[in-house]
Amino acid sequence: MIQSLNELLVISDIDNTLLSVPEAIPACNREMIRLFNRLGGHFTVATGRTVASVRPFLKEIELSAPAILYGGGMLYDFNKDIPVDVTFIDKISAKAALRDLLAAFPRVGAEIMTDSGRLYVVNPNEQTVRHTHEESLDYVVCDLDDVPGEWHKVLLADSAAALAPVQQFAQEHSYENLYFLPTNSVYFELMPKGATKGTALKRLSSWTGIALENIYAVGDYYNDIELLRTAGHGIAIGNAVAEVKLVCERTVLPCTDGGVAELLYSLIKQFSK
Repeated sequence: MIQSLNELLVISDIDNTLLSVPEAIPACNREMIRLFNRLGGHFTVATGRTVASVRPFLKEIELSAPAILYGGGMLYDFNKDIPVDVTFIDKISAKAALRDLLAAFPRVGAEIMTDSGRLYVVNPNEQTVRHTHEESLDYVVCDLDDVPGEWHKVLLADSAAALAPVQQFAQEHSYENLYFLPTNSVYFELMPKGATKGTALKRLSSWTGIALENIYAVGDYYNDIELLRTAGHGIAIGNAVAEVKLVCERTVLPCTDGGVAELLYSLIKQFSK
């Protein structure tokens, strides 16, 4: 039984849930996050973004618990500026999958997120240029065999129409120790096996000591479904796809109207003393 806000954790997806690009975070979300934290609640994010991609938003909001990054591949404590838990992708399998995919679909762009924090782009295209520009990401263009270090994940980018056969390819092929994940109509990812937002939430629950039944998760897309099912309370943002709304206990306002703020305000009213 929840007695106060300090027993609660709210975790939000970023893109099209907490914010929309290029509009950024609605002012009501920013203010309600500050109030929720000040009154003792805990707020953080779960995203496929990198450390560098999330950091600029911390000028506007405060995270009072470690964030789930790389789609579940990392827990990162921005207050201490250190990773808490990391899972890397199997590079041998990832390279094999990329070679097969790029041979079959030569126009698809690939962004590889590495342990150095640097982004490497193999086979750049219009969508990789747009993505890196929108998120102000520094990157290096290189050949696949020249990408160094450990890899967090691989993001495949192209138009929705061009990615449709890529997703079909993924359903027909398997690679050891990795899986494919659609994260947007124009993004399709290669992830480490076992690294999901849902499994990361379980680790975060253990790390914070906040029980899963006291966690509210907010999301909008297919890659959020496991997170929403794992949390004690799954909340769909108003612009979420139908499948997300079906697994959630309630739906709040759309992203641009401040759905996250609506949720936080309702929790403040219910549990603040």
